[in-house]
Amino acid sequence: MESLLSYRNSECEALKDPSYLELVISILILVGLLISYLPQHYRIISRGTAEGISPYFVLLGTTSATSGFANILTVPQSRAAIGCCKELEAFQCTAGLLGVAQLGTQWVCFTLILVLFLIFFRYRDATIPSEELAGESPKWQTAVGVGLACVVHGLLVVIITGIFTIALPNHLTAWANFLGVMATVLAAIQYFPQIWTTYHLKHVGSLSIPMMCIQTPGGLLFAASLYARLGPKGWSTWAIYLLTAIMQGCVLVLGIYYEMAARHHERQQSNQNADGTYSSLQNSAPPRPSLASRTYSEGWERGLPGPFTGHPERYAETEEDLDDIQEREQRAIERENQPLLRPGGIGNPRKNYRTTKKR
Repeated sequence: MESLLSYRNSECEALKDPSYLELVISILILVGLLISYLPQHYRIISRGTAEGISPYFVLLGTTSATSGFANILTVPQSRAAIGCCKELEAFQCTAGLLGVAQLGTQWVCFTLILVLFLIFFRYRDATIPSEELAGESPKWQTAVGVGLACVVHGLLVVIITGIFTIALPNHLTAWANFLGVMATVLAAIQYFPQIWTTYHLKHVGSLSIPMMCIQTPGGLLFAASLYARLGPKGWSTWAIYLLTAIMQGCVLVLGIYYEMAARHHERQQSNQNADGTYSSLQNSAPPRPSLASRTYSEGWERGLPGPFTGHPERYAETEEDLDDIQEREQRAIERENQPLLRPGGIGNPRKNYRTTKKR
């Protein structure tokens, strides 16, 4: 007990003089975690479906986040920081609990993904065209099973943590270590089902590429910072973040590749459709008549009538105009290739229309 009190006093003294560099980094990580999950939440809601997101990825991610949050709450450092808040100012207490806030934010954000998955796991409620959906939606039994497993896991963690805190406080650290190992194992295998789902569907669906673009380099930087502080001997701490970032990077590479391939295919289809439409318009355009047969346009600038005018002398002001009208009429007669009484024309060539029937 005395060792615990001395450890708590030393922790309280350290929290009274926080490192502003670590404080800024911790705040940036906290804000980055929050921002990185927002594109994922928005994408699921905007598409009206969780298509493309593996239910087992959601299950493993939620249980891992729950275990990690419970771990950070029960480790001796966090318990000491929480106890020191009674003696510290608000700023000092907040700075000391930023690590708890980080994992708490991650747990809330991933739990929200679970909630959105349970709401939008059906494809029939999607707000996007059915052509953009791939594969089959998870069965309702699978979705309910994922939700129940996450709830049962969370309740068990809370109950067992309460038992250790109240009845077995000396073993609480061992339970915290067990939670840390559980979170590590679940996080290590979390992305395997998602990699398989993305590879099988050949597109990301509702999985957010911007989220992975933020979290993948962030995880690598976080693992590098842990390695710089702990060295090779602290591999059990930084290796999990390195592995998680690599696995998430694999999903990111697959997603970017399939998205670029899909857009390239769409551009090719649009170009082919545009070329086909232009060709069909050209082929369907009616042939323009020859200008040589347009005798009606001759003399229009002089106000002369067209050919076959009944009384051309009424329109001709001079002898020259009358000759022009008659010449145009003669040219039109010479161009005529289907007289009215020729077979196929108007009338019957074998009938004499001048004869009258005798009574």
